Amino acid sequence: MDAVTQTTRVIPAVAVPEGAGVTVNRTIGMPTLRNFDPFLLLDHISSDDPGDYIAGFPSHPHRGFTTFTYMIDGHMAHQDSMGNSGDLEPGGAQWMKAASGVIHSEMPTQKNGLLRGFQLWINLPGSHKMDHPEYQEFSAQAFPVVDTPDYAVKVLIGQFAGAQSPIIDSITEVSYWDVKVQPGKHFRHALPPGNHSFLYVFEGSGRCNEHPVSQHSIVALGALDSTIDFVAGKDGVRMLVVSGKPILEPVVQYGPFVMNTREQIDQALKDFQTSQFVRERAWIRRS
Repeated sequence: MDAVTQTTRVIPAVAVPEGAGVTVNRTIGMPTLRNFDPFLLLDHISSDDPGDYIAGFPSHPHRGFTTFTYMIDGHMAHQDSMGNSGDLEPGGAQWMKAASGVIHSEMPTQKNGLLRGFQLWINLPGSHKMDHPEYQEFSAQAFPVVDTPDYAVKVLIGQFAGAQSPIIDSITEVSYWDVKVQPGKHFRHALPPGNHSFLYVFEGSGRCNEHPVSQHSIVALGALDSTIDFVAGKDGVRMLVVSGKPILEPVVQYGPFVMNTREQIDQALKDFQTSQFVRERAWIRRS
């Protein structure tokens, strides 16, 4: 298991191939920031070149964690082995608790134009890794926005300033916000002490707790930095602000399988190879 981070780090994203040849900007999940408990991976797609995304993410399995996919621009179709399907549109999001096992695909439904979005992997404790799968999909209109003269916060998971998302992660108490700050203005907020929290800047730049932050960089907050003060640069800033309670358990990962022991990984591989992987139909919630 990873120790709680003591110091704040600013780390640029790295472009890597994923799926059938999609180019993503990855921060969490790279050697510089691996398993930022409870977060396992953060990928950012951002391109108006179809060659970077058109191949999509054909059918692949997941076990032992939750995925959260948030679209900014473009369209992504989802389909899985349990019969669920949907089209993520701009501003929409999908929360999928893979748990005991899901096989799914995520494919762009556009041939050209800008595609921007994120996928975050959130670990599950050992006691929940073999839960029934759950699937939630919501349109942009389902998520509340808190507007102030200095900033706007779209609440995607959890709550902010009394505004409540339709998605609640009660296991790791994750909060996930899309925050837009006006040029030269501040976004100040106290996150839960003891959580692992991060910011990911995807438009503009600024300073977080006196650390300069450029576009396509993650700020992994240290244990003593639960209060953030982000000052937007001259062009303003747009960023994800995410926080979650560490699980503090061993992480054994083999591609899309994340368990606590090597024996559990071996069982996941065996289940997948013998068509025993999908055990339960997901509980579905849409808006």
